[in-house]
Amino acid sequence: MPHETLLKFNYPNTLLREYTHWAVLLRPQQVTVGSLVLVCRAEVTSMAEVSAEAFAELPTVTADLEGTLKRVFAFDKINYLLLMMVDKHVHFHVIPRYATPRTVGGVAFPDRSWPKPPDVTQALELAEQQFTELFQLLQTAWPA
Repeated sequence: MPHETLLKFNYPNTLLREYTHWAVLLRPQQVTVGSLVLVCRAEVTSMAEVSAEAFAELPTVTADLEGTLKRVFAFDKINYLLLMMVDKHVHFHVIPRYATPRTVGGVAFPDRSWPKPPDVTQALELAEQQFTELFQLLQTAWPA
């Protein structure tokens, strides 16, 4: 059964790919276009509790997500934020960073914080259709 942090990020509706120990979700509130959430599927609430097996799987997961985001949006930088202030289970907010705007559904979206740290409290205003298009674009580009 999925834990509450997965559910908070609209699992399974936003699920791009599920791995043995991790799930990659399209972040419902997009900080920048292509913002993801990388969630440990285990009921762990600190990094010290993450299993060696889960850590061993991270290079595969991060290679897949970074490769996908690079192919689709050619990010300039990528930020992994392990905050866990509100949602208690181990998860990273994965924020691709852009020096110039990226386009989804015919609308250009800027990285408002570039080149400073991202402001995860501010979300882009994507229409439902744009979010769906973004989800499908990333899902289609994800490695098999």
